[in-house]
Amino acid sequence: MDKNTYTGLFLIMLILFGFFYLTKPSDADIKLAKARAHQDSLKHAGIKAAPVAAVKPDSATLVKIDSALLRSPFGATMVGTEQFVTLENKDLKIKLSTLGGRIQSVELKNFKTFDKKPLVLFDGAQNHLGLYFTAGGKSINTNTLYFKQISAVNSDSSAVTLRLNYSANQYIDYTYTLSATGYKLGFNIKMNGLDQVIPANAPLTLGWQASLNKTERDMTMERQYSTVYYENTEGDVSSLSTTKDDTTQIKDKKIDWVSFKQHFFSNVLIYKNGFSNADLHVSSDTSMKTEVKQVLAKVELPTNTGGVYPMTFYFGPNLFKTLKDQGYNLEKQTDFGWGPLKYINRFVVLPVFDILKTFGWNYGIIILMLTILLKLVLSPLTYKSYLSMAKMRILKPEIDEIKAKVGEDNPTLLQQETMKLYKKAGVNPLGGCLPMLLQLPIVFAFLRFFPALFELRGQSFLWMKDLSTYDDVIKFGTTIPFIGDHLSLMCLLMTISTFIYTYFNNQISGVTGQMKYIGYITPIIFIVVLNKYPSGLNYYYFLANMLTFTQQYLIRLMVDEKKIHAEIQENKKKPEDKTKKKSGFAQRMEDYMRQQQQLPAKKK
Repeated sequence: MDKNTYTGLFLIMLILFGFFYLTKPSDADIKLAKARAHQDSLKHAGIKAAPVAAVKPDSATLVKIDSALLRSPFGATMVGTEQFVTLENKDLKIKLSTLGGRIQSVELKNFKTFDKKPLVLFDGAQNHLGLYFTAGGKSINTNTLYFKQISAVNSDSSAVTLRLNYSANQYIDYTYTLSATGYKLGFNIKMNGLDQVIPANAPLTLGWQASLNKTERDMTMERQYSTVYYENTEGDVSSLSTTKDDTTQIKDKKIDWVSFKQHFFSNVLIYKNGFSNADLHVSSDTSMKTEVKQVLAKVELPTNTGGVYPMTFYFGPNLFKTLKDQGYNLEKQTDFGWGPLKYINRFVVLPVFDILKTFGWNYGIIILMLTILLKLVLSPLTYKSYLSMAKMRILKPEIDEIKAKVGEDNPTLLQQETMKLYKKAGVNPLGGCLPMLLQLPIVFAFLRFFPALFELRGQSFLWMKDLSTYDDVIKFGTTIPFIGDHLSLMCLLMTISTFIYTYFNNQISGVTGQMKYIGYITPIIFIVVLNKYPSGLNYYYFLANMLTFTQQYLIRLMVDEKKIHAEIQENKKKPEDKTKKKSGFAQRMEDYMRQQQQLPAKKK
């Protein structure tokens, strides 16, 4: 290329660079675009959210306001300067904004995030708290209006009032009150002299919107336990989906409270007179690395209260006892599982755990003691299961003889002869399975108990720095399908112990064929599913396996298999007691086998 060509290309590059530099959006534009994108996601969910507040210009920018706009309802409050007020006690640090009179941020002073930073539940302009109503034929949204602080923060009561003026004697007051200790923030709305401005019996809606900050190590697990909960005035607690974006409307019943629940912390708005016509929404943007979920609640306030609405916020930990002490059944939002699992954890496991806490032990020791107590309670079932499997193993040579005599090409007759042997020997073929099945609800109950247990958060034991999350001792440096970017050492130990347990269990039961290998599939599933679960849960399963080994060893010392064999032979010699009533299951099995045996004869 000649000199002119190089010169032309250089000028084109300068023009392109200048164009991109001059048209590059400012930080304020980027923030506004993100806020508007969040609003669009709420619109798609069917929720009409608060309008995005315009980015405040700097002091050098001139703002022209139409005089007609200033004369409109609350028009003078559309212009102002955002200021912040802080309320603080031993447990909470609340930051309030005069723009919308909203709660800007909430910090829990006694807790830290997983990476030891101040624990802030939510923070920023995308969080809204405001009223929606009609005044002078115009829709009003207080989130975009400027309040004025009319009282100084009192050091004794930590109370402040923010006022939205319509005129000198007509206004809306937000009064926030914080006691010296505790997680409750008083929130009182008072509407003064607005009877002639707001139409009688016109709907008055309170909107609350928040983007919940990440506080825990594993975002996937935190999202799994975060959603919107609410309780109706009949005491029923319900929730939105934890796995997908969800919206619900409650029209037929009032609700006492609505909670933006995170994994280990909750943001709850309580109104004892009950909210009506509630619209609740939860959504999740998995591309965001610092926000767990976006949540919104729009509820209708009653119109017959004289314009006074006393409410309460709870910003605090999901510690079961702490939630229960707040009243209003807040503890029911603790996710202990569904159906019987919830009752096992709530009324059996949790009380025992609370008793063990009083000894002041490390939580690793508490889990050990809890496992020992559980194994002692279930030891009769373990003994019966072992005894039944031992009997089946003793009978195996005789079962093999039946197979050789009858042949495996006639499974119905083989099953019939085998059942006759069991009956003569006094052995129940399901005797080894039933005790294990009865223990399954306990196994699954702990699968829900430990992930929901606040007490394990931040507690260390051995190499596990936090029992409420996984221990990534083995790091891969890359993501492996089905496993992730790490391998939890405790999960690995638990899986190995499960393999060993399966091997010895097969030895005890004498199982052969394909059934011998099916049990080895479960540990493989464990390593995939439980690798990202709390190390405290994997530690419990590991302990349960080790204690089961110990129990089986002790039972084996107690059980005389020669004596059991002699008893079986004696039972076989006894004449059949035809007066003895058969169980429903045995009778159905006998009828079924008889029908199957008759089928070939009918075909002929």
